[in-house]
Amino acid sequence: MLAFLLELRELRLHGVVYPFAVFMALIWVLWVIKVVLTRRYKPWKRSYEATTSVIIPVVDEPEDLFREVVGRIIEQRPTEIIVVINGRRNEALERICDDLRVGWHWTAIPGKRNALKVGLESSTGEIAVLVDSDTIWTENTLSELLKPFRDSDVGGVTTRQRILQPSRTVLTRWADWLESVRCQYSMPAMSVLGTVGCLPGRTIAFRSHILFDCMDAFLSEKFLGVFLEVSDDRTLTNYTLKAGYRTVYQSTSLVYTDAPLELRKLAKQQFRWARGSQYNTLRMMPWMLRHAKMLALFYAADVAVPFVLLGTFASWVVAAFHRGRPGIYQDLPLPSDPAKSLVMLVALAALMSLVSIMIRFGRHFAYRPQDLLFLPTFMVINTLLLLPVRLLGFFRCAHNASWGTRADSFAGEKSRTPLVLVPYLIGGLMLGGSVMMSV
Repeated sequence: MLAFLLELRELRLHGVVYPFAVFMALIWVLWVIKVVLTRRYKPWKRSYEATTSVIIPVVDEPEDLFREVVGRIIEQRPTEIIVVINGRRNEALERICDDLRVGWHWTAIPGKRNALKVGLESSTGEIAVLVDSDTIWTENTLSELLKPFRDSDVGGVTTRQRILQPSRTVLTRWADWLESVRCQYSMPAMSVLGTVGCLPGRTIAFRSHILFDCMDAFLSEKFLGVFLEVSDDRTLTNYTLKAGYRTVYQSTSLVYTDAPLELRKLAKQQFRWARGSQYNTLRMMPWMLRHAKMLALFYAADVAVPFVLLGTFASWVVAAFHRGRPGIYQDLPLPSDPAKSLVMLVALAALMSLVSIMIRFGRHFAYRPQDLLFLPTFMVINTLLLLPVRLLGFFRCAHNASWGTRADSFAGEKSRTPLVLVPYLIGGLMLGGSVMMSV
């Protein structure tokens, strides 16, 4: 934000156009577009009746939590509930299913994708509802989730999602903030366009025939020669969009999920999401450029921002240790000592970033004003955790890897391909360009 304002000043005073200022102006324009679209969003109101198959893949959930998850779903009376235990046998979860009179299957093949296939093959409902085994439904989650299917053009629907007891730790507050931002900006905006790019997997509903039609590709399609288990939700969203259907968000259907309490586990979760999101962006970009240009812009900016921010940080270091402080920083009242100059520059940048976040995510802070006290901490987590994780996730998005946050889950294949270097090449070019653009 600091560099952006200084470069705008240079444009006004001297007519100098900086690439970084152009990029940041585009980011703010996209934010304005999201806000405008979000104001047009309205959830579906009229009820819709259809047979439903709730499919719950599970590996190793705590017994009390799993019993509550299934019990909440039973209360809403779907046509059928199908639990698919995958990987190692879990007799405790089998007993819970028997106690609750819920049908279950066991497959020795670990992995969520195969578990979804097993569940789908035994399902009979017109609408398949895919539910994570740690997701808690609220009252009317299912009936509200079905309403958009009144529109025959709608193929997939997702819920509003929040974190259980967010005030427990700083990490749970941060995770809830991220969910709130997504549900108050990105998903409503994309829903208005009928192109929610990723229907989050905690609870998603699809027309069952869409899943049947894409299941073979879903289980075998490779990216740069490698099969990737991660990002099953976005992959199914991709197939739904490619089939010509709209993907939408229903804000009146609410679910809760837990967030990791340990920093290491949170980093693994975010790394898995970063890899999955970005490999799907690369894979879907040609289709998006032809059929959903605004979605392509949103996702391209999402990929580019971490690289540009890193280039900006590099420019601060160069500016702080260059005796003449050339360029946009030369008129700042910085100390002559390079170390002190760098500290002040970082402090000014941090302050401007806080103001930027307060402006861009004001809806969340209006809803939960106490989070303003944690805003500096959120920004530190974004900078020291989320930024490097997203960069690493891009570089390694074609690597095979395990699920990462669950024992006995998909462990990844052992095959190797030279195409794994493609994201490194693209990322290296973006990183080099962002540094040159910012210095």
